[in-house]
Amino acid sequence: MTDAPYHHGNLKEALISAGIEILCEHGIAGLSLRNVAKRVGVSHTAPYNHFKDKQGLLAAISTTGYEQLHQALLDTFTQCKKSSTETVVEIAWTYYQFAMDNPDQFKLMFSGALEEERNHPDYVEISQKTIALFEEIIVYCQGKGQLPAVPMDVLAVRLWSSVHGFTTLMLENQFPPEYLQKKQVKELLKSVLG
Repeated sequence: MTDAPYHHGNLKEALISAGIEILCEHGIAGLSLRNVAKRVGVSHTAPYNHFKDKQGLLAAISTTGYEQLHQALLDTFTQCKKSSTETVVEIAWTYYQFAMDNPDQFKLMFSGALEEERNHPDYVEISQKTIALFEEIIVYCQGKGQLPAVPMDVLAVRLWSSVHGFTTLMLENQFPPEYLQKKQVKELLKSVLG
């Protein structure tokens, strides 16, 4: 490890990026402030200027993931409002694709590894913003007749459980192979949504 001063424009983002790399290579167990400092090439105390402890780093990595997921969902929703009649399928597919493209970060975001979430206001803000977007999409789809007129929260639980469960099973390679033979994943996901 080098103790040379870090001369990059944004150490916090560099530490988060290093944390994501380590997470992908070694999982949560391999993630520590000391390891991200070493990866970036700064002193082992430098991360403490940005993160109180490992939980702060986990919150920052999860926050970054939620920001990316939120933006992907928002982009898809914006596009669907212009053209698609299958908004729910497209949103579900975007959620699935995000998980496939960022499996380790996705697993962390929904793992429960982040304790005392309320102590991380940026994380709370973006996760609530993402839930609000899901709710907006559901209300929009109900207005267009793409979803049934049932209470929004009931529908949110049903849809999110279905999409998240499907996505997690695919990530963990848990479906029997015969369930997937000669089938397009997007079509399977569509059938899950009914």
